[in-house]
Amino acid sequence: MSSDPDADAQTGTEPVGSTGPDAHYFDDDPTVPTDPVTIDVMLPDTAFTLETDRGVFSRGHVDTGTSLLLRAELPIASTGHLVDLGAGAGPIALAMARRSPDATVWAVDVNSRARDLCIRNAERNGISNLRAVAPGDVPNDIQFATLWSNPPVRIGKTAMRALLLDWLARLDNDGIAALVVQKHLGADSLQRWLQTQGHPTERIASKAGFRLLNVSPKSVGSHSPPEP
Repeated sequence: MSSDPDADAQTGTEPVGSTGPDAHYFDDDPTVPTDPVTIDVMLPDTAFTLETDRGVFSRGHVDTGTSLLLRAELPIASTGHLVDLGAGAGPIALAMARRSPDATVWAVDVNSRARDLCIRNAERNGISNLRAVAPGDVPNDIQFATLWSNPPVRIGKTAMRALLLDWLARLDNDGIAALVVQKHLGADSLQRWLQTQGHPTERIASKAGFRLLNVSPKSVGSHSPPEP
């Protein structure tokens, strides 16, 4: 295990149930002292500066799963509403906003420090089409054309699955989602489960123990079986 708890949290080596303060990046209001680290993110089609911090997922670097998602050739809507679910400091949301400047990108996170980072990162990079909000602050009538997420697996399987179903239900009929999940944290079983819930799901990439899943909205008339 790394001596840096933030690194352990992103690589999946931090034990589930750890009480280390940096492990709780899904807390509403982190109490761990702030210690910002600013990095440069270089992607094939864009680049931006990213401020990260303790108490927020993946301090000091872009984690392996997020990097896989951002470097994949994923479809993304050019207009409408897009969402990064579990945005952290905002690397996914910033890339979405840069790639679709005419769309509105919602950077959604329960963590208040993460939302503040997203706002500052958008400002420092001259991005004006990003909104960083808590989950309950997204208007109920908004549907999404694209959803990208490195979901918070460590909130627990039941909670994460419920979270994903809630947000996948808000995809437009022609919308598409991309999820990146570690294999040893249940990526393959998540893929099978999403299919049983009526969401066509395909693995489109695999690297360094991560799976990148392409998830489609439920087809009209499909029904989900009870949660096992």
